[in-house]
Amino acid sequence: MIMIIINTFFYVYIDTWPLVTLSGASASASVGIATVANIVGEVSKAIWDCLVEDFMPVPTKQDWSAIAEGFFQRWNFPNCLGSIDGKHVVIQAPPNSGSLFRNYKHAFSIVLLAVVDADYLFRMVDVGGYGRNSDGGTLNNSPFGEALKDGTLDLPDDCTISGAEHRGLLPHVFVGDEAFPLRAPAASFPWITPHQGQKGV
Repeated sequence: MIMIIINTFFYVYIDTWPLVTLSGASASASVGIATVANIVGEVSKAIWDCLVEDFMPVPTKQDWSAIAEGFFQRWNFPNCLGSIDGKHVVIQAPPNSGSLFRNYKHAFSIVLLAVVDADYLFRMVDVGGYGRNSDGGTLNNSPFGEALKDGTLDLPDDCTISGAEHRGLLPHVFVGDEAFPLRAPAASFPWITPHQGQKGV
């Protein structure tokens, strides 16, 4: 029992040290850098597993409808369920990983993928995709992408758009840049780019 308490305290001590590098925490705690890296990973995963359902639950059909209304009110973009993008984060190549993490810029990276609502709140994140994959490839391999393909996200039904009723029922979409495939229910609009900043989505 004492060993568990000491280990738990040590893990929290290492993982909550603000703005410290792995080597700095390693020197302060007199343990190896690999040990500190493992602790940070384990504690981060434990925090995520405990809090994800409370702070980032899978949206319900009503939540998706509210998100679409938010995009319409704030950005004048009807039937939009989220804005999606990915970011490559440069890493040191893990041992024996071959070219899994080597990206198109010939650096080693992992891909962070996120969907945000009209107020820039995260609605979905996927962390740790292989750097060799494009943003679209990371989406396809993520649980969110699988649910999107399988139709299990409980998305709102197609509906008409005010002022364009003559077009009939239109699907809801996720907007992304050209890295994402143009297919229902995800839409990709190359003319909406990160360079538009506050003017764009």
